[in-house]
Amino acid sequence: MNHQNVNLAPGLYLVATPIGTARDITLRALDVLASADVLAAEDTRTLRRLMDIHGVPLNGRKVVAYHDHSSDESRARLVALVAGGASVAYASEAGMPLIADPGYGLAAAVTEAGLTVTVVPGASAVLTALSLSGLPSNAFFFAGFLPNSGGARRSRLEALADVPGTLIFYEAPHRVAASLTDMADTLGADRTAALCRELTKKFEEIRRGTLAELAETARSSPPRGEIVLVVDRVRSGAVKEDDVEQVLGDALKTMSVRDAADAVAAAHGMPRRKVYQMALRLSANKDDGE
Repeated sequence: MNHQNVNLAPGLYLVATPIGTARDITLRALDVLASADVLAAEDTRTLRRLMDIHGVPLNGRKVVAYHDHSSDESRARLVALVAGGASVAYASEAGMPLIADPGYGLAAAVTEAGLTVTVVPGASAVLTALSLSGLPSNAFFFAGFLPNSGGARRSRLEALADVPGTLIFYEAPHRVAASLTDMADTLGADRTAALCRELTKKFEEIRRGTLAELAETARSSPPRGEIVLVVDRVRSGAVKEDDVEQVLGDALKTMSVRDAADAVAAAHGMPRRKVYQMALRLSANKDDGE
């Protein structure tokens, strides 16, 4: 056994769990799981399996489900247990609790009640992917999952285009090609990125390249498993928007909107979608006689 029973003070303990390899769990996490009065989990089967692997007995305790579809009543019951003096350990399905995880609502409710919340840190897919990507790590922005629909996804990417830090996303295998294509169109086809999948697992793979290259390989060789996308930050020294509009205006005198946008975006290394929207606006203003 690699755990020991400890006396836990009343409170909510947010326990990080492995993102792949079962041994990526801390000794403190095992101690808390062995000692907490109440166990709660995003996925009860995953937590039971993890505890079984490490020889942590339930000792008659039940594992309470707390996930995206849990009711307000479920959350209130757990808060009431903490208020009554219990130690409650909450574990996400994988990685750090509250990072793209339903535990946020529970932690917020316990905090609002003036009760203790503490974290038992450990594995994180966000930080693991960032470290493996080879991209700058001194400033980064975790954007979670992008919207399902193409229009909403592109709008979200446009809002993130100028963030002065490395961008990190979670993505599902069946959507990753479409998301990378939208990223190439919105953030810039030549922007460097990394597709990280199955981190810490047997088939861990890191694909590095431009967004255009990664989109193409995702279409020709669809990745499987858990995926994290890491995208380089916007680089300084970009051409000013006023200058782009002037160049676009000149191009529109002899070229169609589409051709002008393609040419200017390629010449200045800018996202084609952004330049195309500028060209549409300039063309419309020209037609209105402005």
